[in-house]
Amino acid sequence: MTAYSAPRYLPAGESALVVEFGDSIDQAIHDLVLALDAAVGQAKWDGVIETVPTYRSLMIHFDPRRLTTETLVHNLVRLDTLATPIRRPAKCWRIPACYDPPYGEDLGEVAARLGLPQQQIIDLHLGARYRVYMYGFAPGFTFLGGLPKELLIPRRPSPRDPAPPGSLLIAAGQALITGCAMPTGWYGVGRTPLKVFDQSRDPVFLIGIGDEVRFERIDPLAFEALGSAAASGDPVAQQIPLSEP
Repeated sequence: MTAYSAPRYLPAGESALVVEFGDSIDQAIHDLVLALDAAVGQAKWDGVIETVPTYRSLMIHFDPRRLTTETLVHNLVRLDTLATPIRRPAKCWRIPACYDPPYGEDLGEVAARLGLPQQQIIDLHLGARYRVYMYGFAPGFTFLGGLPKELLIPRRPSPRDPAPPGSLLIAAGQALITGCAMPTGWYGVGRTPLKVFDQSRDPVFLIGIGDEVRFERIDPLAFEALGSAAASGDPVAQQIPLSEP
């Protein structure tokens, strides 16, 4: 853990402030982020528009006509949660994942680069417990921590063709579920039929930041069946007890 001794308050223009807690991907740092996010939500300060948690910081968007950066920092410093993180209850989700062709598009390339058998890459990705650290970059892009160190692979030097929605990507020690098709420098090792972002669903993001994720392997036939169910509004993912192995 590389947490700062005190949070850094970084203005982002005249209508946003970043509160930064550390410089690494770490659950303890992320707990501080979530605790502050919850505290700001409970405080209901006039002028605060939106909060955006990330791996190691919280961005607070505000209306500068109703709230200044100086007043916001003053209010934040007075919050006890900066010293005493309180983790909200998290959920655990079992998400179906298919690694067979054509869904594990880059497994061969990842295997060659890491010098590991494809089956070992699947087993490592499948066996990990992930924490949802943030949504970002594009709608529904779900960034996960907890990728086994054996799967550490750098990003591509240039983006590949668009990865389909639901792609399970890895790169730079992180894992990701895509919410829509976009070019990427990451590697696709599998795909889930789950729609992590669905504007017709309430909530639109099924899985919360701070929740746990585990993948369950399915075959291509099951993927097609669950894909049809997901298109009809079935969440596909199952909520399971945190204590379940």
